[in-house]
Amino acid sequence: GSKKTFQFNEVFRENSTQVQLFEGVRDLVVSMIDGYNVCIFAYGQTGAGKTHSMQGTPSDPGIYMRTFNELFKVARERSGWRIELTAAIIEIYNEEIRDLLVPPDKKAPKLQVRQEKGRNVVPGLTLQPVSTPEDVDNLLSTGQQHRTVACTDMNAHSSRSHLMVQIHGSMNTSEGKELKSVITLVDLAGSERLAKSGVSGDRAKEAIAINKSLSALGDVINSRATKGAHTPFRNSPLTHMLQDSLSGDSKTLMLLQMNP
Repeated sequence: GSKKTFQFNEVFRENSTQVQLFEGVRDLVVSMIDGYNVCIFAYGQTGAGKTHSMQGTPSDPGIYMRTFNELFKVARERSGWRIELTAAIIEIYNEEIRDLLVPPDKKAPKLQVRQEKGRNVVPGLTLQPVSTPEDVDNLLSTGQQHRTVACTDMNAHSSRSHLMVQIHGSMNTSEGKELKSVITLVDLAGSERLAKSGVSGDRAKEAIAINKSLSALGDVINSRATKGAHTPFRNSPLTHMLQDSLSGDSKTLMLLQMNP
């Protein structure tokens, strides 16, 4: 019966547009070119509209396409800068890292997070050079075809994994300074109660893995917010992979999707 108070930067109602939503995240997106690691999450119950916010529709794109357009536009405007961008599409499924740019019929190497030169990397992950928004959109289409989805009582196309779209940047400024950064757009799998979603067998195993990694993400954010002595990044591949984007001077934004 205790009252809880939550604070939000902005509240977007059901009649808000994708354009208005992107206005709220544009500055964050651009800071990736300035060398900051950026992470944007879509979080919420299954069926709440996370994928709509991130993906949108061809006629009314969401955060993915608007982010790509903005990044390439800013990169073109930076005169005297040399900017190289590469993209990776990943899913975290049953607590495993999967490279969605590797065709399902090809045997992909087992991917794990390793530390190199003080940064977390995933050796063997496909990084495709991209030079236009369309390049990234084509990769996203490939990744979506390889993704794990299923039908549950709460959602006809429930994502059974967390989808991560990453753009890695290697920048040389006009003053000759070298910058490296990454922006990660995460369409989290929906949290669900097994009794409500009516899943069993493999689907139930997936739901347990989803809820476990979301709980690990909550623990990391709570530890960062309370300035805890230890932040449990390694408790899940999701948080371990995002360690560099959730610590230091990185910038993180959570889109909380609510539905009745």
